[in-house]
Amino acid sequence: MSVNDPLPWIEPVCRLIREAVTKNVPVIGHCLGGQLMSKALGGQVSKNPVKEIGWSEAGGEDNAIARPWLGPLAGKNSTVFQWHGETFSIPNGASRLFTNMHCANQMFVLGPHLGMQCHVEMTPEMIATWCTQWADEALSAADQTTVQTPETMQAEIGEKLPVMRQLSEQLNSVWIKGLAR
Repeated sequence: MSVNDPLPWIEPVCRLIREAVTKNVPVIGHCLGGQLMSKALGGQVSKNPVKEIGWSEAGGEDNAIARPWLGPLAGKNSTVFQWHGETFSIPNGASRLFTNMHCANQMFVLGPHLGMQCHVEMTPEMIATWCTQWADEALSAADQTTVQTPETMQAEIGEKLPVMRQLSEQLNSVWIKGLAR
């Protein structure tokens, strides 16, 4: 699905995001959630040049805004999981945290709010479920270098997931601090 689809719940969710941001209640969004955040905050969601499905690398920014969020991962590549064909623009006032050569905007922050195109929340069970439920989508695009087969995604869990957990724990530890205010 897309945030641009005429679904009745899109605008109420965007309104809820805007209300939370106005009240400085930290918002976090993964993939569609990051796209909803971008749209709610004035950004655009459009087709990405390629689909990204499976494990990939994204490069962290290294600047005054990124360093507190990324800690020792600032300026370094990190492993993320992908399953998208669209992307978002960075809303006005927000800052990009991660990028890669296939999707410029992998992650952004705006104060205590964190929007992601990529996934850092994945578990082995989620990956197995997605690889089963959406295998056709992955297999139909597997000729692209940015798309892995379900078998490859699952075979790389042992190697990739622990590396991604470092990024996930870093981001979530910073985001959670915003809840304490």
